[in-house]
Amino acid sequence: MNRWGKAGSKLGILLLLSVSCVVVAEERVGITKDLQSIRVQHGKEWVEVLRNQDETHQIDENFAKTSRPCPPFCIQPMAVAPGVESVGELELLQFMEQKLPAGAGVLVDARTPDWHSKGTIPGSVNVPYTDLDVELGADQFSIEFSLQQFGVLPRGEYWDFIQAKELLIWCNGPWCGQSPTAIRALLVLGYPADKIKYYRGGMQMWQLMGLPVVLPAKRS
Repeated sequence: MNRWGKAGSKLGILLLLSVSCVVVAEERVGITKDLQSIRVQHGKEWVEVLRNQDETHQIDENFAKTSRPCPPFCIQPMAVAPGVESVGELELLQFMEQKLPAGAGVLVDARTPDWHSKGTIPGSVNVPYTDLDVELGADQFSIEFSLQQFGVLPRGEYWDFIQAKELLIWCNGPWCGQSPTAIRALLVLGYPADKIKYYRGGMQMWQLMGLPVVLPAKRS
């Protein structure tokens, strides 16, 4: 079983034993008992993803609210659409570490640009849900531009999904409908459901776990 499971590998144990006492004392808040951090490329920079080591730290007040008017801020289902897998923080970190470097996946911040500009999950690219949904005003250009970022190519009047990348899509939290709307719009366009994952926890749970938020990466 790999390091993400309940039992760490022998290699993981040896690596843990090799860490100095000083580092262990300074980094008490791990991701799992066998994993302290990962590194992810965010634009041209590398970001170390680890939990906040300040055990008195509090969640940002913007995400501390328990109640928002519904609609539009309604509780989202765990299963957003048939065939689309819902994931938690560990699965998201695995996706960062395994799919992003290989160019096989895209971590999608489906929020509107004003939310994205305040801070995002490292490694994310902003594809607003409004750029994918025709009913919300998305035009052919914005849809085509978005899909090409995901490895989808136009073939006349149709889309070619043969080389479509795996997507992991998120927004502000379990009360946010932006990523579910983006997912449903992608399914209408023909995107394979088994290539889409939904991080329902979004920014609220990401911050609740003490994980880092970064400014948007500059595009080349």
